[in-house]
Amino acid sequence: MDCWEGVHENRRLLIAPDLNATGNDVGHLLSLPHPKSAGSSTCYFFINGTLQELHWFKQSYGSWFLGNYVCEDGRLYTSTPVDAVFIMLPLFEAARMKRGDDPGKFRQVDEIIYIIGCPGYQHLLSIAENMQVVCEVKEIGSTKFFRLDDAKVLTWLCYKVHQLTQTLPKLDKTYAARDKKNTLMDAVSIIGEYLKCDPWLKLLCHHLKLDLEEVMGKLPDPEVIPISHESTNSIQLAKSGTEKGSTRNGKHKKTKIETNSRNIKEMFSRASRRGS
Repeated sequence: MDCWEGVHENRRLLIAPDLNATGNDVGHLLSLPHPKSAGSSTCYFFINGTLQELHWFKQSYGSWFLGNYVCEDGRLYTSTPVDAVFIMLPLFEAARMKRGDDPGKFRQVDEIIYIIGCPGYQHLLSIAENMQVVCEVKEIGSTKFFRLDDAKVLTWLCYKVHQLTQTLPKLDKTYAARDKKNTLMDAVSIIGEYLKCDPWLKLLCHHLKLDLEEVMGKLPDPEVIPISHESTNSIQLAKSGTEKGSTRNGKHKKTKIETNSRNIKEMFSRASRRGS
């Protein structure tokens, strides 16, 4: 369990994978277009070559004790690893400029992920070559050129679906009791949360002989993380060994959107002065 360190007014509580053995614990909070819907942005946490998607949960009333401070933002943030290929797939699809039977152009990675107005993509340059799993690659000298390949994308998506169909029955008895077709549909709907309907989800459903509309009916809306950090902000994580969080719930406390932290020692000092 980690908390984001900085000015006290901007502290949040984040549950993330243990980073002790994976690097220097300095990450970047990225606001990127959602791969399914470019009109909405989603927050990701990029650290040590790993991209993690942020999710949040908030009770009606609540706050956190963080060391000597009370963080009035009672939201609980979690980060889970996400395959960056999903996130970069729309960029590589647009970059090839495919028209009709023309397979499109080969482009350099740094050219593909340079998007005006979305500087967060630049942080993914170090892992962008992972896209070769869904691309044709040509090398000229020491330079690589990429072009998205539909057949490779479909093969990769089928592999992801197969992994999920093997994993879902092990999660709980509900999934274990479902038949193969329903498990397959559940897996495709999970994958579909990160895919545009046309062409990828439609192509996948056609290949697996599933009803597209039925799969679409299972898809939730993209989640928006209400964080005001800019996409280029770096984050230093403080370990739970030095700062521990616990919830404090109240019945009459008004919900606040803005986050404020107060020093607990100062609060008790003021209370003592009022009582004397």
